[in-house]
Amino acid sequence: MLVGIDINGCHIESYPSHNIDAFRALESPKFILLDECDFFPPQSMLDIRNVAERYIAKSNPYILMVSTPNAPDGLFEAIEREPEDKCIYKRLFLDYTYGLGKIYTEEEIEKAKQSPSFEREYNLKYLGLIGNVFHTSDIDAAIEKGKLYNPPNSIDDVNFHTHKSLGIDPGFGSSAFGVVVVEKANLQLQVLEAEEYQKATFENMLHVVDSLLRKYGRSINKIYVDASNPAFIRSLKVQLGEDDEYEEIIKDYKKKGWDWETGDTMIVVPVPFSTQHKAMLGNVKMLMEKNDGYIAIHPTLTKLITALRTATEKGEGVLEKEATSYDDCFDAFRLAMYPFSLRPKDEYRRKFAYVHSFD
Repeated sequence: MLVGIDINGCHIESYPSHNIDAFRALESPKFILLDECDFFPPQSMLDIRNVAERYIAKSNPYILMVSTPNAPDGLFEAIEREPEDKCIYKRLFLDYTYGLGKIYTEEEIEKAKQSPSFEREYNLKYLGLIGNVFHTSDIDAAIEKGKLYNPPNSIDDVNFHTHKSLGIDPGFGSSAFGVVVVEKANLQLQVLEAEEYQKATFENMLHVVDSLLRKYGRSINKIYVDASNPAFIRSLKVQLGEDDEYEEIIKDYKKKGWDWETGDTMIVVPVPFSTQHKAMLGNVKMLMEKNDGYIAIHPTLTKLITALRTATEKGEGVLEKEATSYDDCFDAFRLAMYPFSLRPKDEYRRKFAYVHSFD
C-alpha cells in the first residue's frame, strides 16, 4: 500500500518491496532509501537496485541502502565484493562495537552473544535466517566433535584406512557446484571437505574433483552425484576409467535383481534427487540428532555450518532452497551421507547404506 506525507515542503512516499512497478515512475526523486533491502524477496533484489539506479541519469538522487546482512551471495554481499573503482556507493560497515556504551552495554552484548543469530544481527556476517530443519544444539554438538580432529591439508595427512564418501551436487551458471567429503572414523562421520563454487565451469570442476581423488586416493570408496547432470557423470566416469553408459548397466542390474550400488560395480553412483531427496534429508536429520549425534564438523567448514543453521523445510521433507544458504553445499552433504544410516536393514532398502550402519 502506498503511503505519502508532506513535511516542510518535502513530499515523502513509501513503497512495498513486493511491488516494484509502483516504484518505477517517480517524478524527479531527490532521495531514495531502501531499508532492510538485503531481506527483500530474492527474485526482486536486482530489479529494485536497477530501478533505483535508473534515476541517477534523470534526477541524480541520493541512494541510501541500509540493512542487516542476510544470506550469502545476496544484494549486499554482491555490492561489498565490487571493486573500489567500480562501486558507485560509499560502503560503511557498522558492527556492534560502534554501539557499545551508546545504545547497549557490554552486559547486553554478552547476553546477545548467546543467540545463534548474533553474528548476523550484530557482527555483519552473511548467515541467513535461522532454519527449522536442525536444532541449534545438534549443530553446536557436531562442531564440538569437529574440534577433536583436523581435516587433512595434504595427502600426507590422509588416513587411507578409513571409508570415505564424496558427494557432488553439480551446478553451473546460475547454480553453484557443491562438494563434500565424509570419513567414517572413531564411530562418527567426520566431514573433511565442504565447499561450494560459484560460476563454476565444467572443466574446472572436473579438475577440482580430480584433485580430491588424487589427495584421498582409493580411500574414497564411492562418489555420489546428483543424477540430473548425466554429462558431468559421464565425464567423471571416463576420467576414472569407468563405463560411461551407466544407464544401460543400471537397467541390466535392475532387470536381474542385482544391487548396482554396492561392491565394485561402479564408483561414480548417480542418485536421483527427485525420488531420494526426502529420504536423504530424513537420514541426515537422524544422524545429527540420535544418541547425541554421529556427525562431526570442523569449525573451519563455515559454508556447511551456515547451510545447516539456515536449512529450512517447507513441509513433507522438502528443502526450501531460497531460504537455505549454500544449499548446493548442503545437497552435496546429503549425497556424501547417502551410504550411512542408523536405520535397521528392513527399514532401509539400500544394502550399501546398511553395510555402513551404526546399529
